[in-house]
Amino acid sequence: MSLLQEEREIILSNEYVDNFDFDEVEEFVRNASKDLFISHHFAKADKMLVQPRGGFPTYKQQFDLYEFFVESNVDVLPLTIDSNTRLNDYGTAKKMLRLSEENEIDMLNGYPLVNHGYRTTRKMITNFNKPVSLRHGTPDARLLIETAIASGIFEIEGGPITYLLPYSKNFPLDKAFLYWKYVERVCANYSELNEPINRESFGPLTATLVPPSITIVIQLLEMLLALEEGVKSFSVSFSQQGSMNQDIVTGAVIKKLARFYAEEIGCGDAAIHLVYHQWMGAFPMNKDFAEQLINMSTVIASMVGADKIITKTREEATGIPTPQANAKTVADTQYTLRILNGLPNIVDEEEEEILTLEVKAIMEAVFNDPADTLWRKVFNSIKNGVIDVPFSPHIINHNNMITIRDANKNIRIIDRGNVPIPDRCFEYERAQCDLSKDTKGIVNDIIHDIGIMQ
Repeated sequence: MSLLQEEREIILSNEYVDNFDFDEVEEFVRNASKDLFISHHFAKADKMLVQPRGGFPTYKQQFDLYEFFVESNVDVLPLTIDSNTRLNDYGTAKKMLRLSEENEIDMLNGYPLVNHGYRTTRKMITNFNKPVSLRHGTPDARLLIETAIASGIFEIEGGPITYLLPYSKNFPLDKAFLYWKYVERVCANYSELNEPINRESFGPLTATLVPPSITIVIQLLEMLLALEEGVKSFSVSFSQQGSMNQDIVTGAVIKKLARFYAEEIGCGDAAIHLVYHQWMGAFPMNKDFAEQLINMSTVIASMVGADKIITKTREEATGIPTPQANAKTVADTQYTLRILNGLPNIVDEEEEEILTLEVKAIMEAVFNDPADTLWRKVFNSIKNGVIDVPFSPHIINHNNMITIRDANKNIRIIDRGNVPIPDRCFEYERAQCDLSKDTKGIVNDIIHDIGIMQ
C-alpha cells in the first residue's frame, strides 16, 4: 500500500464519515457521465461558462436551488460549504444540520457535505448531470475533497495560499501546503480514470486593493504546485479590480504567463483555463446600481476572454441572496454574453510590459529561494514578505505593501515592502498617483478606494 493510500484510509476513518468504499468510488468515477466534468465542457465550449454561488444546509434546499439554476440556463452548479465544515468541525455541523432540518431555519451558511455523505449527495448531482464546482475556503480540505469527488464533484476550488491568507489568522501555512499536496495527488489519481478533475485557484484573495502582480504570482504558484503533482486541468482566476483597462491587461498577462511557466516545468500538456469573478468587494446597496455593476463585470469577462464567469447578485449588499436573485443573475449574464458575442480586446502595451516585469521579478525571487522544494520556496517567500497580500488577516503575512487607486481607478503600489518590484516598475506605479497629501489624506483615499463601488 502506498503512503498516500495509507493516509487516505486514516483521513476517511473519521467518525463523521459513513464507510468509505474506495473500490466503489473508483468505479463510479471511471463510469461517470462526461457531462459532470467541467474539463469536458471547457474542451468543447464555444461560449463562456456561467456559474453562480450558492449553498444551503439541507438536501431539499440545495436540490431546489439547483432546479432554479437549471431553469435559468446555468452551465456550472455551485456547492458552497458551511463554515463549520470549513473549519473541520463536523460535530457542530451535524448538530446544526439536524436543527435546520427539524425547524426549517438555516442554522448553517452552506451545505455540510461531509455530514450529508457522498452516497446521498451523489443522487442529487447525478440527477442534474451538470458539472458542480466545490466552493469552500478550507485550509485542510482532505476529507472534504474525498467526499466531493465520491459525490460526483469534479471541480475543486482553492489552494494552500488562496484559501489561507484571506480567511485564516493563524492556521499553520506549512501544514496547509502539505494538506493541499494530498488534494492535488488525489485529484491527479482520479483524473486518470475518466476526464481530468479540474482544480481552480481562488484569485480574488482578500478582494481589497490587491495589485495584479500579487494576484497573478499566487495564481501561477498554486498552478505549478498542482501541476507538479500530476493535475492536468487547472483554472487560474482573478476578480474585477475596478479598472476595465487593468482587468484587460491582467487577463492578457495571466494567460500568457500561465502557459509560459507550465511549459517551464515540463507540463505544457496541461489544460489551463481562465476564470473571472464579478466584483468581490463591497457591493452597492442600490439594487439597480448592483445590476449595472454585474452587467459591467460580464462585459469585462468577455473582453478578457474568460472561459468561465462567477456571478454575483443584486442582493449582495443586503444579506444572503435568495435562489430567485441568484437565478436572475444567471439568466441576465447569459443574455448579456449572448448579445456581446465576443468583444475586441485591445491591450495597453505599456501596462502589460510593466505588469509582466513585476510578475517575473517576484517569480524569480521565489525560485531563487534556497529551499529544496517549490512549496518550501513559496512558504519562505510569504514568510519573508516577498509575497505580500494587502489586508490579509494571517499572522505570517507582512502587510507592508501599501496600495491605492490612481485617477483612472487602477490599483497602484505606493509602498512595495519586501516585494521585489523592479525600480523602474515601482517608479511608474508611484508616478500614476497623487502622493502630495499627508498620511491622513492618503489613508482616507485608501478607505474611499475600498468602497469604490458603493
